[in-house]
Amino acid sequence: MTSQSKACSYALATALLWSTIATAFKLTLDYLDPWQLVFWSVLTSTLLLGSIVLLQNKGRLLIRQARESFWLYAFLGVLNPFLYHIFLFGAYELLPAQQAQALNYSWPVALSLLAVPFLGKNLSRKDVLCCLIAYLGVLIISTRGQLQSLEFGSLPGVVLALASTLTWAVYWIFNTRLKGDSLVGLLICFLFGMPWIIAATAIASDFHTVSFEGLLGAAYIGVIEMGVAYILWLRALKLAENTAAVSNISYLSPFLSLFFITHILHESIQPATYVGLVMIVFAVVLQQHKSFAKKSSKLECPEPSAGQS
Repeated sequence: MTSQSKACSYALATALLWSTIATAFKLTLDYLDPWQLVFWSVLTSTLLLGSIVLLQNKGRLLIRQARESFWLYAFLGVLNPFLYHIFLFGAYELLPAQQAQALNYSWPVALSLLAVPFLGKNLSRKDVLCCLIAYLGVLIISTRGQLQSLEFGSLPGVVLALASTLTWAVYWIFNTRLKGDSLVGLLICFLFGMPWIIAATAIASDFHTVSFEGLLGAAYIGVIEMGVAYILWLRALKLAENTAAVSNISYLSPFLSLFFITHILHESIQPATYVGLVMIVFAVVLQQHKSFAKKSSKLECPEPSAGQS
């Protein structure tokens, strides 16, 4: 098996794992509120990542990287895992899973827009066209196709979903300034984010009124969405000879996700979801022909989760 074939295999495995996350979010939010879900899932992921880093004898590297970019990591930790997942889980609590996960996949478009003020990039006509197509898709999904009346199922949910895409985009823009081991860097971000998550959960919710089902769901999200999928994706990008081809595989995830949403959550997928999602993914893939998109694809981790969700 060639290096590119292995990379595609890892990318496909990642896409399959990501495709289960929207359903896992929705199921777990039946037992935990968004604050509790953030705390327990991030705690699980932090323990997992910490164990892997220690087993790889990278403890000293962790300390060195944290010292070299202390304030940047402190800032990134507020963005992800704290704010990003608060916005994301809040959106999933208010919206059907099909809408929340589709809106979350518009983050690469937000990345292109935010690259203008943060990185001094210029928007070409192609960029503007892609943004218009993607956000028209967002509008179609948000209004369930009712464009004339502009009736949103849950406007706060839509706002939270779009806030999560902006937060994720800012996170990755500033993440490009970091040097060193990517897995160690993610762990540092989680370590810096945990105090904010603990404080927010203590104020807005609690740590005690949780069920076994809720903890199990949070553990799955922490291990898969914030841990294993990220590791597999890094492996895919490391082996890839053509990162654009590997990156495109990730966009199978939102369509595969609809299968789980239909058969496990029993949501009836609306035609507007299909139309809007196709428009978003088409716009994102079209943008990947731009040099900035090619560079950012090496850091890409959609929520899908993506990631991300």
